[in-house]
Amino acid sequence: MTAEPLERFLNSPEQLRTPFPLPAPPASPGTGDLVLRTARETDLPELRRLDQEVFHEVAYPGFLLRQLYDMYAGHFLVLDDGRGRLRGYVLAGTTALDRDSWILGLCVTRDRRRHGLGRELMTEILGLLRRAGTERVRLTVEPANHAAILLYRSLGFRFEEPEGGLRRDYFGPGMHRHIMRLELAGGA
Repeated sequence: MTAEPLERFLNSPEQLRTPFPLPAPPASPGTGDLVLRTARETDLPELRRLDQEVFHEVAYPGFLLRQLYDMYAGHFLVLDDGRGRLRGYVLAGTTALDRDSWILGLCVTRDRRRHGLGRELMTEILGLLRRAGTERVRLTVEPANHAAILLYRSLGFRFEEPEGGLRRDYFGPGMHRHIMRLELAGGA
């Protein structure tokens, strides 16, 4: 897996519609290449399965994934293993004026973690948002998810004040989250 961001190799978001192969992680021999592409409507059942596998009790309900796809399909990227299984996704929701965006979901299956795939997904979505003129991107992260926090910080995200970004009970009682923010320089 190269550490080079995918946006370096893509000239326009339309190129995502053509599969872009990513090498399989070395820890998964014989599993073939992953393809980073925009989500398709036919991916919805598999996206639901993947979301439940990774997020368990905080997974999106199927109807909401459907509506998120309808609203943000251009900012819904998946990692496809070529055999009908999705291994990761990133989803960004953007305001009508494209100035503000939220990362609404980032996940990679357990067997594909620690190989830079989350970074590749984030790098590509941030490139798409930057080219669209988005000025700032926010996300939430569970305070105990140190690996995700390190990834987001390495990409330039910082905790949004007050209280170092901590929002108690953000998703309900006991479900605290940090809010992190990235200022994108100048858009396209």
